[in-house]
Amino acid sequence: MIIGIPREIKTNENRVAMTPAGVSSLTHRNHKVFIEIDAGLGSGFTNDEYVEAGAIIAPDAESVFDKADMIIKVKEPQKSEYKLLKSNRILFTYLHLASSKELTDALLERKVTGIAYETVQLEDNSLPLLIPMSRIAGRLSVQVGSELLLNYNGGRGILLGGSPGVEAGKVVIIGGGTVGSAAARIAVGLGAKTTVMDISPKTLSRIDEYYSGRVNTLFSNKYELMRQVQRADLLIGAVLVPGAKAPKLVTEEMVKTMKPGAVIVDVAIDQGGSVETIDRVTTHENPSYVKHGVVHYSVANMPGAVPRTSTKALEGSTLPYILQLADYGMEALDRNKPLMKGLNTFEGKLTNLAVAQSLNMEYTPYKK
Repeated sequence: MIIGIPREIKTNENRVAMTPAGVSSLTHRNHKVFIEIDAGLGSGFTNDEYVEAGAIIAPDAESVFDKADMIIKVKEPQKSEYKLLKSNRILFTYLHLASSKELTDALLERKVTGIAYETVQLEDNSLPLLIPMSRIAGRLSVQVGSELLLNYNGGRGILLGGSPGVEAGKVVIIGGGTVGSAAARIAVGLGAKTTVMDISPKTLSRIDEYYSGRVNTLFSNKYELMRQVQRADLLIGAVLVPGAKAPKLVTEEMVKTMKPGAVIVDVAIDQGGSVETIDRVTTHENPSYVKHGVVHYSVANMPGAVPRTSTKALEGSTLPYILQLADYGMEALDRNKPLMKGLNTFEGKLTNLAVAQSLNMEYTPYKK
C-alpha cells in the first residue's frame, strides 16, 4: 500500500502523524511512504531522518494526497484540504465529525473512507487512540490554567498551591475519565484543593481510592455543579461522549456566578465544548478570551503545544492499527472490531451512529 503523510496545517499544529521509526516499520513490510517535505520539523524530525527510514519526500500536499491509498494525519482536514480528498481512499486521523457538519459533508461528497482515531473503541469501551492525547491534554489543562490565573494574564492572581498561611486555589474538574484523572494528578501535585465531578460511582470510587481522600469527589448534577462552579478558581471541562457532541453542562448563568478572573479550560472543545459560554475555538496563538469577567481557554489541539511528546505518544497507539490497515486494507476492519468502530464514513454514507445523531443526519451501517 502507498501511505501518505501530509504536513499539518492547522494553526500552531506542530505534531506529525508518524515518526521515522513508524515509517521504518511500514517500509520494512514493503509499503511505500510519501511524506510532505518538512512535515516532521515541528516535532524535531528532519527530512533526512525520514529518507533514512525509507520514506520518499514529496514537494507538497497535493503530491501526497494524489499518490496515497491511505492518508495518515493528526488533525482533521482543514477547509483548504477538502479539495485534495480522493474517493475510495482511506483517511485515518482525528475527525471529530460530531462538531463539524461541513467536514462531514465534504467526506461524504467525496466518498472518503474516514476512520477516526477518537471512535476506535475496545470491548471495555475504552478509546485507545484518544487516551494518549487525552492524558497530555489533561495534564496541560492545569498547567495552562495556572498560567492564566496569573494577574498579568487577566487571572485572579492565584497560586494554585497557595503558600504557608495562605489558602490554596480550588480546581474543579468536570469528568473523571482520562482527561479528568490526568488533570487531577497535576492539580494535586501542585497542592491545589481539587474536586472531581462525575456521574459514575465507579469512576468516583476509583479516584477516591487512588488519592486516598486527597481529591474531593462529587456526583455531578445541576445543583452541585452550580455550587462548585461558583467556588472554582480553575474550572476544567473534561466531559466525553464517544463520537458524539459534548453536552453543555455549564450554563451561562453558572459562569456569571464565578469569581472575577477565574479561569475555564474546556478540553471538550474538540467535540463542541461543555461550557455554554465557550462560543469559539481558539488557537495557541490567541488561546483565551474574557466573558463575564471569566478567562476562557478553548484551544482544540492542546497537545500540539508539546509536539514531540505528543507525536511519540500518539504513534505508540496508532501504529499497530496503521500497520493492519496497510497490510489488509478494508479487510482489517473485519479482523479488528475496535478498528471497525472507528469507521465514520464509507462510500458516501455516514456509518457512525453517535455522529449521525449529533448532526441529525442519516445513519447507514457499514456493509462490504
